[in-house]
Amino acid sequence: MPETDVKTWEALPNTSPPSESSTPSTSIIRPASAGTNGIVRIDGKHDAQSAIAAPQITTMPLDIAANVFASGLNGALRRTPKLECENVPLLGRVTFSPRWRPTSSGVRTTKLTFPDGMEFLPPPKSPEESENLKRIKPPKARGGSEREKPKPTRIKPPSDALSLEDRLFYVLQPPLETWLAGQELIMPFEPFPYQYEGIGWMFSQKAALLADEMGLGKTMQTITAIRLLLRSGQVRRVLLVCPKPLIPNWQREFKLWAEELPITTLEGDSARRNMLWNMPGVPILLANYEVVVRDFEAFGDDPPKYDLVILDEAQRIKNRDSRTAAMIRSIPRRRSWTLTGTPIENRPEELASLFEFMEVIPPRSNPDMKGLTQLADHYILRRTKDLVMSDLPPRLDRDAHLDLNPAQQHAYDTAERDGVIQLNEMGESISVQHVFELVLRLKQITNFDPLTGDSAKLDRLEADMEEISNSGGKAILFSQWTKCIDWLDEKLKRFNPLVYHGKVPTKKREPILSQFKEDPNCPLLLMSYGTGAVGLNLQFAGYVFLYDRWWNPAVEDQAINRAHRVGQKSQVIVTKFICNNTIEERIDRVLNEKRQIFARVLGDGDSTIASLSLNASEIFGLFDLKARQGEGTRKIAPKAEVESK
Repeated sequence: MPETDVKTWEALPNTSPPSESSTPSTSIIRPASAGTNGIVRIDGKHDAQSAIAAPQITTMPLDIAANVFASGLNGALRRTPKLECENVPLLGRVTFSPRWRPTSSGVRTTKLTFPDGMEFLPPPKSPEESENLKRIKPPKARGGSEREKPKPTRIKPPSDALSLEDRLFYVLQPPLETWLAGQELIMPFEPFPYQYEGIGWMFSQKAALLADEMGLGKTMQTITAIRLLLRSGQVRRVLLVCPKPLIPNWQREFKLWAEELPITTLEGDSARRNMLWNMPGVPILLANYEVVVRDFEAFGDDPPKYDLVILDEAQRIKNRDSRTAAMIRSIPRRRSWTLTGTPIENRPEELASLFEFMEVIPPRSNPDMKGLTQLADHYILRRTKDLVMSDLPPRLDRDAHLDLNPAQQHAYDTAERDGVIQLNEMGESISVQHVFELVLRLKQITNFDPLTGDSAKLDRLEADMEEISNSGGKAILFSQWTKCIDWLDEKLKRFNPLVYHGKVPTKKREPILSQFKEDPNCPLLLMSYGTGAVGLNLQFAGYVFLYDRWWNPAVEDQAINRAHRVGQKSQVIVTKFICNNTIEERIDRVLNEKRQIFARVLGDGDSTIASLSLNASEIFGLFDLKARQGEGTRKIAPKAEVESK
């Protein structure tokens, strides 16, 4: 902007304002000349009365810098920005969702994201549960440092997966530890490495026989594998069949290991059961063998179908000609799993019945020993405590060899002498059942004299229980006769024994076990082999008594492992009562000679799976008798000892 001269004027002093009547005149304002010091004169005519002095004009330079005035745009640039804040929750990394093939198919995954593994241990739900939710640490490798971690468990493809797509489906899965580390699969305890292996093996198998030794966690491995199959969409309906006394145990284990899964128990009248069989949206149905057999006979040609059928204590179908085995095989299914700690009870051929249910051999086929061994390599997974549980407290077995009391000895000698004489007098009409009845009568006398009640075993038991009771320990006693258990209940009242056998109503059994665990004044539990040998967790007991011997050492092992199992913190002492110079001593000798026969099927050195029941020739041989022709290899079933479960 150029400089300008601003002209001002000012009135001279001693002038008066013009009157209203004065004649106006024209004044001209001119710029001041250089010699007037900025003052100029204004010439004009003036009224006489109102002479107005000519204004004095003064000029002065104004050097004012020109600034850019604030425009709307500049104001916008200087305006404080307006921020709008919105709270957006930060989502964690999505849990790995593997590429499964659901039963309905049609879903494809084109990308896999493998999350980093994390160590997960949920806090206890309440202080009362903190004792039950303690973390079980896997055993450290021998000779290794504490920082060494077990190798990750990879899911191996099953042997019958031949196509590249099927094999890649399993090979590309992340380690099982990574998968189970997600918050969506809460584990109350950290599984042992061998349990991870079992879970991964079952997950990939359509036909599987988990034959881990009792106490290694077959139930937990099975439940976790079911969870994975349900979450991946590979199965939608699961039928789990078990003996009736084990249903409460399965309900309790599902609540512990898979609380999110709804479990339905098949019970009630036929109308209610039929409704439960056909009810949609029931992922897991729990039933006992007797109900399944009865209902599937009524279904006829339209039975309900299942994606997975699991048999607990699968030795219940070892006789492939039985009604139970036939009905179980008739269940329509896509996967077949079996659980048992004793896959062989009487003879290796019993495996054929289990393999037939698993649909890995043709119906009614009879593989030879070599064929059974090959099938076992593919479809049976078995681990023993000696192999995987190096940190499990030891089990101490001791045989208490006792001499009969005088009254017992007299009763025993009389019964044996008269019985053998009677058998010899029968001649050719003698049968194995006649000999078997004599064996049972003699075994009962070794427990106690039926006339006087004298018992060498009772005397020894009372002495041991005095020490156990005073030390605050817990003991379990097994017998094959309910009559003997009731007799012991009367004789041992001062120890407040609890009774648990087949005649005890099912609804009362759980309270009995709870009282045995929690009541310090109840140190002794009297159990029968039939109800107490399978499916119960009694690892808080440190003593086991076998009051009389079962025909099958495998059943005895199952009974012992109710106490000697995962969770046991102290040594388990097992006492077997054997009366000298009696039928018990002879049977024990024969069974020990046969114990290694079945190890060839499931692995060298593993003789815990054999039932080793005596055949007819061996039963006759107990009394130096000879079996009739055609009966020498016949197996003997203890019908007189079978009790209601």
